[in-house]
Amino acid sequence: MGEFITFLGNNLADFWTYTGFANATVGHAVMILVGLFFIYLAVAKEFEPMLLIPIGFGMLIGNIPFNMEAGLKVGIYEEGSVLNILYQGVTSGWYPPLIFLGIGAMTDFSSLISNPKLLLIGAAAQFGIFGAYMIALEMGFDPMQAGAIGIIGGADGPTAIFLSSKLAPNLMGAIAVSAYSYMALVPVIQPPIMRALTNKRERLIRMKPPRVVSHTEKVVFPIIGLLLTCFLVPSGLPLLGMLFFGNLLKESGVTRRLAETARGPLIDTITILLGLTVGASTQASEFLTVDSIKIFGLGALSFIIATTSGVLFVKIFNLFLKKDNKINPLIGNAGVSAVPDSARISQVVGLEYDPTNYLLMHAMGPNVAGVIGSAVAAGILLGFLM
Repeated sequence: MGEFITFLGNNLADFWTYTGFANATVGHAVMILVGLFFIYLAVAKEFEPMLLIPIGFGMLIGNIPFNMEAGLKVGIYEEGSVLNILYQGVTSGWYPPLIFLGIGAMTDFSSLISNPKLLLIGAAAQFGIFGAYMIALEMGFDPMQAGAIGIIGGADGPTAIFLSSKLAPNLMGAIAVSAYSYMALVPVIQPPIMRALTNKRERLIRMKPPRVVSHTEKVVFPIIGLLLTCFLVPSGLPLLGMLFFGNLLKESGVTRRLAETARGPLIDTITILLGLTVGASTQASEFLTVDSIKIFGLGALSFIIATTSGVLFVKIFNLFLKKDNKINPLIGNAGVSAVPDSARISQVVGLEYDPTNYLLMHAMGPNVAGVIGSAVAAGILLGFLM
């Protein structure tokens, strides 16, 4: 009987070493709380639920403690584990282009085609990327790390993942979570900046209705867009190529099934895998570092710079435009590529001051230009830093 009790005690002691309770650290608890907070924001506040629920739940998965020496092959950083295999879509950079394929298949570039000067707003907002890049260099990050961090200012999660997988794989978890966090917080961050930088007269500017864009223009746009941007920045081909290909599937009118697949089941599947694995990559031992805190701070700063740059650019641009062609600076925030959330914020803030002034269609111009702009900026950084 005594031997049995000893045997049972030894086995229970061994079992205990495998449990999460025995291997838990304060870091695991912190990251689980962060994951729960992300889920709360998604469910209670409806902040980007399609992104924050997979990422938040992924944080819970990634921070279940286990004995690293047991060779269980369940962790995302253990080679051969299921999570590690799924995570290769992030580390190898093939999830983001597939996301861009879906984005292209669901994006209407009509606003931009009808008013090409709105492209300049999308370009101006990319200053947040290069501003954050310079600040990151001053804070001690090397050029490749700084480039990966700066792309957060484009408010484009897939682009941030794609670039960081190439330039700074060790910082990818923090960069990806930061980028998606600030995309979800667009309704919180942008409106105060927009109100602070504009006056009542500017907020009431009415823009001319966009002209009707022909089917031919819509078909030609992705072809011309691909040739112009990728001849200029060939390193942006994986993102820009898939973006314009998806848009051609949509606008051609003869590949409806392919377009519906790209903007429906395909992008939904990749979003689930991307969000879950990015969240799981925030394993406490890898994620809770001083650099991660710096990245979150720089991410917020780059987002603020991008929003400010877009609004101020419109104010300056208006000095050179005739009175009946002026642009409402409230659409300047939409130059970041958080589609369509930033454009909706332009609309919401505009309606606060004039309930009959609808800015959404105008704001979609710089918003989709921001998608192109962030991919071009990523290509520039990749070309110069690799």
